[in-house]
Amino acid sequence: MKHFFARILLVLLAGSFGFSAQAQRVGVVLSGGGAKGLAHVGVLKTLEKNGIPIDYIIGTSMGSIVGALYAAGYSPREIEQLMLSPEFQNWVSGKPTEDKTFNYLTAEPSPSALRVGVALDSTLRARVSTNLVNDLNLNFALARTLAPAAARANYDFDKLFIPFRCLAAEVFTRKQVVQKAGSLADAVRNSMSVPLAYRPIRNPDGRYLFDGGIYNNFPTDVMRTEFAPDIIIGVNVGDVAYKKYPFKQDDALLTSTLLFLGANVADTLSVGKNGIYIQPNLEGFGGTDFARVRELIAKGDTAVQRQLALIKKRIVRRIDTLELQQRRQAFQAGAPKPRFVQVQVQGLRPQQNAYAQQFFRRSGSTYTIDELEQGYFQLAADDFFRNIYPRIKYDPAQQGYVMSVDARKNNNVSAEVGFVLSNRPLDNLYVGVEYRYLRRLLYSARANVSLGRFYNGAQASFRVNVPSRLPFYVEPAITYNRWDYQNTSGLLGRNVLNTQVLQQDTKVGTQVGISPNYRSRLLLDVGAFYLSDDYANVAEISSDTELDRTRFRGGTVALQFARNSLDRKQYATSGKRVVVTARGVSGSEAYNRGSTSTLPSLSQNHRWVQLRATVEQYFPLKGDKRAWGYYAELMASGQDEFANYRSSITTAPVFAPLPDGRTSFLDNYRSSHYAGAGLRYTTPFLGRLEWRTEVFTHVNYRPLRPGADQRAVKTEGIERPRLTASTGLVFQTPVGPLAVHGLFYDDPARRFSIYGHLGFLLFRSRALE
Repeated sequence: MKHFFARILLVLLAGSFGFSAQAQRVGVVLSGGGAKGLAHVGVLKTLEKNGIPIDYIIGTSMGSIVGALYAAGYSPREIEQLMLSPEFQNWVSGKPTEDKTFNYLTAEPSPSALRVGVALDSTLRARVSTNLVNDLNLNFALARTLAPAAARANYDFDKLFIPFRCLAAEVFTRKQVVQKAGSLADAVRNSMSVPLAYRPIRNPDGRYLFDGGIYNNFPTDVMRTEFAPDIIIGVNVGDVAYKKYPFKQDDALLTSTLLFLGANVADTLSVGKNGIYIQPNLEGFGGTDFARVRELIAKGDTAVQRQLALIKKRIVRRIDTLELQQRRQAFQAGAPKPRFVQVQVQGLRPQQNAYAQQFFRRSGSTYTIDELEQGYFQLAADDFFRNIYPRIKYDPAQQGYVMSVDARKNNNVSAEVGFVLSNRPLDNLYVGVEYRYLRRLLYSARANVSLGRFYNGAQASFRVNVPSRLPFYVEPAITYNRWDYQNTSGLLGRNVLNTQVLQQDTKVGTQVGISPNYRSRLLLDVGAFYLSDDYANVAEISSDTELDRTRFRGGTVALQFARNSLDRKQYATSGKRVVVTARGVSGSEAYNRGSTSTLPSLSQNHRWVQLRATVEQYFPLKGDKRAWGYYAELMASGQDEFANYRSSITTAPVFAPLPDGRTSFLDNYRSSHYAGAGLRYTTPFLGRLEWRTEVFTHVNYRPLRPGADQRAVKTEGIERPRLTASTGLVFQTPVGPLAVHGLFYDDPARRFSIYGHLGFLLFRSRALE
């Protein structure tokens, strides 16, 4: 009888506070705040661990991502593991990953620092494309992750594992949009379209929506209107007002603060008199600190622990965690199986849609998720297209998922600009332009030029891209290179053997490239070449000295395999590059003696086959910004001797593992047969600087040496190993790397030196490379 009256008293007390233990319903509101929204994961994890029910959930911006994952049936522990994964960091940063790097369209790395795309419409009006965070990884990840739950709920957010809402903003009419149905991935993506960061997507109804935090960053009112829960738990991770001005932190906080200036301020009383307001202490964290996942989740956990007694007092109802997990598993098991039956591309002209759709290939009657992902990244690899956005939706009639890709045409014309400034006379200016035209095939016309004292070059090409089952392209091109070592070091009257060299080459040819997979490229190169080298044969010359000249013309054919996923064009710290080239050369040499020659002029023919293999790879150290890598290169060539030693050495392949290596003419680094390898190590230094150290050794097999009569003499055996080393600082600027190095080369022409440059120090490949 005593226990009976106790139960009656408990029910009466619960009723007096406006709720009952059995009917008590709890709604959770998750605010926006960029990376600080990761604290929401800690909040959900601790609530669930203590049996606190969550019956409804509403989110804005980052809160919508965490809330949607929870509503889709992912446990807080699963969400935490997802946020801790390297893939998540790539999603939020827009950084391309090695296994998503598509080399089908990749050209040689250019020294451009800026690429500006301009789209010309039928009225010849120009639209300059803007560069925000690359959202390709994020968009596909959201579509893939949230599609099963949305299908399971029949695209009604009330039927998700937890009823869900997320907010977006319609900026043109200045209205708040409460998203409650449709694609769950679309809703989340709309809610996180932060101005100056993530671009908005075009919705099926044609509208662009933005981050819901613009008008309502703490939507407790929407929770009350949509679900009318008995208790609201409101979690605010928006910008916090400081008690005093943060003088020592203001510069670091400024960028992230600007992203949320438009977000409204949370009303701490809006959770209601029975609600719970949770404000994690996130002072010192910025809206872009996505790498600090563990710290932010811990902050959310701590914030709940502080108020756990109050939470348990006001929310007397409990859930059984085992039963909750069983319900999760049942919800997930009810989702349609991952059977992908169709791909649609829209947003372009019919012929252009058909072109883009050919990138999606299937090996059987249906697509695999990997085949869809490969086609998606293949299509996105060409910046002719913009706003590539995937949607995955279940079609009951076909009993499978349909992937639709929304694309927009972009960048008919692209312009590139780059430059190099150096402490040596290597300054250079690079300018390039490209025009593209898409109908049934994609046609590209390119032209670029490099101008400087040491290096001048130009290239023009025309490419036809064919997205067949095995995508390929055909590209006729003409390339001109000129290296003038006379202008980079040495003066008349000094040792000029390695400075009085002027090399020119011209190549006209055609490349046919195919993509065995979207990380590799197989290339057939056929062309005609013309090489012209001017040089001296003695250590000292005068102003009236006539240099020797060797002309070598003929044809070449090569087969090349390339795979490149390096994170940078120069001074990479992650990724891998492999290039293997087998080349055949046939040509005629014409030697004209100069005033320093002891040999007569002559003409002779040459034929040879050569193999060159290069591999470099980097390994970032776990949990650190340090990285180490290795570099290895092998050259085996049947090239025979030319008219004299100097002509033989000027046409020989060169080992140049450092960016500076091609700027000096070093005999000991030129040979028909060599093997080289080395290590690279990068560590942070004073903030954003990198200290980079590189050490290499190489050996020449049967190297050429000058004979007594100026002819080339091929020595026997393997030459002693030679050392190459570099150490210095690198700073990545918007216009390219700013680097200062101390260098050592194992060659009498150059031993120790200090070298600095700003910009990408890159040259076009020679005709026979």
